[in-house]
Amino acid sequence: MSDSTPSAEAGAEDEVKRKFREALERKQAKAKSGTSHEDRGSKVNYAHGPAAHKREFRRKSG
Repeated sequence: MSDSTPSAEAGAEDEVKRKFREALERKQAKAKSGTSHEDRGSKVNYAHGPAAHKREFRRKSG
């Protein structure tokens, strides 16, 4: 029913896979080209307040 042969279809699939592989390689190369920020500290400083402060619970009166 189809005019294309199985080898032509396989060739087309290989072409698509090759294009996707090249695009992925370009994407990975672009991501690797940037500088890493490993030397920077966390954006969050003193998230939980001073460790020496003890929380005080009081019973509600009235």
